[in-house]
Amino acid sequence: MNKTLKKISLFLATIGPGLFLVGYNIGTGSITTMASAGASHGMILTWAVLVSCVFTYLLVVTFGRFTLITGESALQSYKKHFGKYTSGFVLVVLIFTEMVSSIGVMAIVTDVVKEWSRPLTSDGDGFNSIILTAVFGGTLVFLLFNGRYNFIEKILSVFVALMGICFILTTFMVIPDAGAVISGLIPSIPAEANAGLIVAGMIGTTMGGVLYVTRSITIKQKDWNVSDLKLEKRDAFISSMLMFVLSIAIMAAAAGTLYPLGLHVENAIDMIKLLEPLAGRFAVSIFVAGIVCAGLSSLFPHYMLVPLLLSDYFNEEFNLSKPRNRAIVIFYAALGFVVPVFGGRPVVVMIASQALALLITPMIIIMMQVIQNKSEIMGNYRMSKIMNVVLIVISLFTVYIAVVGIIGIIEIF
Repeated sequence: MNKTLKKISLFLATIGPGLFLVGYNIGTGSITTMASAGASHGMILTWAVLVSCVFTYLLVVTFGRFTLITGESALQSYKKHFGKYTSGFVLVVLIFTEMVSSIGVMAIVTDVVKEWSRPLTSDGDGFNSIILTAVFGGTLVFLLFNGRYNFIEKILSVFVALMGICFILTTFMVIPDAGAVISGLIPSIPAEANAGLIVAGMIGTTMGGVLYVTRSITIKQKDWNVSDLKLEKRDAFISSMLMFVLSIAIMAAAAGTLYPLGLHVENAIDMIKLLEPLAGRFAVSIFVAGIVCAGLSSLFPHYMLVPLLLSDYFNEEFNLSKPRNRAIVIFYAALGFVVPVFGGRPVVVMIASQALALLITPMIIIMMQVIQNKSEIMGNYRMSKIMNVVLIVISLFTVYIAVVGIIGIIEIF
């Protein structure tokens, strides 16, 4: 038994950077976007998830490979080869998207728990959103302030595992027709007004540029080198596969219950309100547990990401005990109170921010492509012609989806 546990622990340690990406990626933004897609369009947008996960795998490998070979992170290399203004612009955009996401993620988690808890309170209003925000945010801040990077990875692996179990169980309870999933692999965009924004949000939540910048930093934190190329590819494949499976599971849960009845998901709590009469209290409770785990596994990286980015940008050792980094973590945790205190529509904010996140992605990809084509930097590991073509295609694809997303945002407002 001890040998088995050691093997599991060793395996989780070798896929730590991948679990970081999954924890960051599959959060409440992904859940609401995928649930909205499944409820409004069934499984017809399966292709968008598949394409984005395949492209994400290729990009994750590309950025990880660069760090293994050079020992530098993406952000450090941008500063070194393109100047502090260009790299600073990338940093500022990433920090801004993290601010928006931190607001939306916590708002969705508290909304969902409050809705689920209504039958448990005497007045029927559910648990107080402000108290929930303080409990969730305070717990995460405490864990971050009292743990090292390896400890944080272990907590993330627990959250990701629980999230996966909850969503997959829910899907099997309300599984849609298998033929609908297969037919959804044929690329098409529905004619509805918000379809373009949903597609952009689905791809944006999977292919946001912050993922790739973060990937190179987490690889650097692991102290891997060029001898770990195979390990890096395995880690990237596992993380991309998990992203696809979990995203499809969420979409299928909505497609199997809400889509046949023509019910749509406009807010986070809609999924809970609409799903409970169809799937029952037990299934909804499991789904809510998955949302909470997804939110916490996403907020964990959100809170620590800006200190991680800044430490990397200034070439400092990453240490959450520094006053600056602790202040940033507390600030991002405090952003969770924005919607509970002032109100708002977190789902629209989340989907729009995911679509806008794609705007920086082509720039991040192109700069990395330029660097990896320089023999004085990469030596014998220069990017191949095939990978150059692949990255050009991915860049054009992200530009197209970003335009589609912007059009969708304009149609909403």
